[in-house]
Amino acid sequence: MPSTREFNLEAVKTDGWFERIGEGIGSFQALCEIVGEAFFAFSMITGARITALTVDRRNPENTVVDFVVGAPNDEDPSEPQRLTLGDFRQRLVGALLTDDTSAPAPERDGDVEGLQQHIGVRYLLLAPIYGYSLKRLIVTPPSREGSGASQLVLLHDGDEQTLELAEFRARVRTHVREELERASMGHRSAIDLTKVGEAELAAESGDQARVLQLLASWPAPLAIFLRTPEGQMLAPEARSLIAKGLGLLGTSCVELGEPQQGEEVLRLGIQYAQDGPVASDLFRRLGQAMISTGRHGEAIGPLRRAISLGASPKLVWPMLARAFLERERYLAALTCVRESRSAGVEEPELVPELRRIEEKLGSALTKWRGLVLSAKS
Repeated sequence: MPSTREFNLEAVKTDGWFERIGEGIGSFQALCEIVGEAFFAFSMITGARITALTVDRRNPENTVVDFVVGAPNDEDPSEPQRLTLGDFRQRLVGALLTDDTSAPAPERDGDVEGLQQHIGVRYLLLAPIYGYSLKRLIVTPPSREGSGASQLVLLHDGDEQTLELAEFRARVRTHVREELERASMGHRSAIDLTKVGEAELAAESGDQARVLQLLASWPAPLAIFLRTPEGQMLAPEARSLIAKGLGLLGTSCVELGEPQQGEEVLRLGIQYAQDGPVASDLFRRLGQAMISTGRHGEAIGPLRRAISLGASPKLVWPMLARAFLERERYLAALTCVRESRSAGVEEPELVPELRRIEEKLGSALTKWRGLVLSAKS
């Protein structure tokens, strides 16, 4: 009976390869933003070397990509080619999805090239992009009872799984196809301002996932558009609507466990809002996001800015009081509590803050209150 063989994949796994290459490319971040992070990785895997980009600010999908196929040190590189960004992405995905046969499993331990050919070089490179970390290959040779099998033991987003090699490769191809579908959908409805109303209703009902679904494609093209002359000359009404949508999206990101991304979206919204009518709400949301991650000191600035721009005092003063308390600025917190009362915040809502202030200031607070009462009489 043929014996099962097991291969450690430490020598062939490629975890972090894309990030390591990025450290040596000065324009790495810009290329990721314009082409798309996954598609830039696809270009490296397929050998499509981007030589120039002509960015269409109004319609990013029509950005022109100049590229050659082959490594930089090839003696006979292919002729330069030029495609729109949409067609370039389709070309990359088509190249990755072409049928490829799997080489036989290696016969001996330490056959790195044999392991690479058996699993597939492109799959080894695509695996970490989609959260797969390969651990072991288990090979069962053919027997009289049936054909042989190759299984991969891997981690996917931290969970250990065992997959047939063919199933793993099929999964990765599905991820690649979905990447193209997402990019195409994002282009068709990237900045549809009519979605803001729907996103607002979803946020009011607590459906943050729906807000994300509606507006997640906005930040990248809007960040590019803001730097264009057209973006700088955008009408105030459109600016306000865009800023409002980014505010909803940023808060949803924070509430769904992505605070850093949420804050980046909120800061982009503030750039669009300038000092317009939506700016106060954006600063309030940014301060609230910082408080939610325990950065009370950083939250004070945005919250004070929100107050100065006319944000709802009933919403902002209590948050500002809590931020000052966490920074042990008790007199400032007391002032915020008093402003909260004046704004109509109910007394029971302020009890925890008042109790902490009284515990800290003690007799000094009692004397101060006596002086205030004496002055009034």
